[in-house]
Amino acid sequence: MSDEIHILVVDDEPDVLGTLSRALMRQGYAVGTASSGDEALRFLKQQVPDLIVLDVIMPGLNGFEVCSLIRSNPTYDFVPILFLTARGHSEDVVKGLDAGGDDYVTKPFELIELQARIRALLRRAERDVLRASSTLEVGRLRLDAETCQVLDLSTGVNIQLTLTENRLLRYFMEHSNQALSPFHLLEAVWSYPQNSGDPDLVRAHIRNLRTKLSQLDAQFNFLKTIHGVGYMFNEES
Repeated sequence: MSDEIHILVVDDEPDVLGTLSRALMRQGYAVGTASSGDEALRFLKQQVPDLIVLDVIMPGLNGFEVCSLIRSNPTYDFVPILFLTARGHSEDVVKGLDAGGDDYVTKPFELIELQARIRALLRRAERDVLRASSTLEVGRLRLDAETCQVLDLSTGVNIQLTLTENRLLRYFMEHSNQALSPFHLLEAVWSYPQNSGDPDLVRAHIRNLRTKLSQLDAQFNFLKTIHGVGYMFNEES
């Protein structure tokens, strides 16, 4: 593992911060740490990491607020954010993804799972950079990977997506009128090993994506649910 890959770990619990730092450094990553949201933001002014591991519950700025501030700055557009959230707090997942998070791991977590999620996010981030200049037009939608914006060609309405929403919609558009299962999407979009990952992650992102697409046309169903299978992009106008 190249030491050029930099990871910022943000957590107010010293034990968690120390354990994660040591584990990631053993994997060959260069690791920066912050014990608060303010400290994390100061770190980012000095260096742009390749990935951020961000705790949700912290004194002062919480993880959602830190994520929103990070996502408001285009400098960090291609920096994936992995949330650490307390087990059973399902509302945290939705809030974190809506704030611009890419994935989450629940506490307490297994280090091997966290490391696998990090590797998958880094692979996805590298792929996104390579495709940053591409646009895709399917049906009535034009998706711009550089700006993460989608345009409804029939109405001229434009909306902003998060990186993961952009990645997910692109995959749907590239496979329009094909029914895709949550596990297929976890493998293809999130880069998880086959039949692994949490289908609720897909469901939460699709819920957020549908909400945004409804701003283009509240009457048109861009993402159909195929019962017993998964979801399908509807390219009909």
